[in-house]
Amino acid sequence: MKTPLTAVAVSCTLKPSPAPSSSDLMATQLLDSLAGHGVTGSLVRAVDLTLSPGVEKDMGGDDEWPSIRRRVLDADILVFVTPTWMGQHSSVAQRVLERLDAELGETDARGRPTLFDKVAIAGVVGNEDGAHHIAAILFQSLNDVGFTIPAQGSVYWNGEAMHTTDYKDLEETPEKVSSAIGTATRNAAHLARLLKAQEYPAG
Repeated sequence: MKTPLTAVAVSCTLKPSPAPSSSDLMATQLLDSLAGHGVTGSLVRAVDLTLSPGVEKDMGGDDEWPSIRRRVLDADILVFVTPTWMGQHSSVAQRVLERLDAELGETDARGRPTLFDKVAIAGVVGNEDGAHHIAAILFQSLNDVGFTIPAQGSVYWNGEAMHTTDYKDLEETPEKVSSAIGTATRNAAHLARLLKAQEYPAG
């Protein structure tokens, strides 16, 4: 029997709920695919919460980052999804990365960084180019704070340049995207189980 795992998907759309979101759609598709590998997941739309600027785990006041942070720390897999704007990841995605930077100064009971043994995959949507560039930024940042990245751990969809069709407007998910979702989630679940069974050593 496979070890049960958990995941949290952080959608970095700029659109507050209940507006339809391509980022939310891809995040949900990734979570649904992970469920087929024994991973229970949940979705958070970061823009719906007050995420104060800063690089601390709690900036005080009305900062709601601690609630997302707890969900990330409790999960085995992080699904990080962002739209593409002006060829870049969203400002919400950048805010989330900056808040994750606080984990560089946090350790577990064994003295290891808090995000060791956790896996991260990425999703990128947009009707302009930039997906590979964004995935590179996300993976460097997420790996830097402690996440492990599985083989072929990113999924993206780029619409036709200078057109207005969004991922959520497609009649069906393109076969190449479905295949990439399957590969990323299968490898993420496999890697997360390996790390759960045998953690990274303490320094």
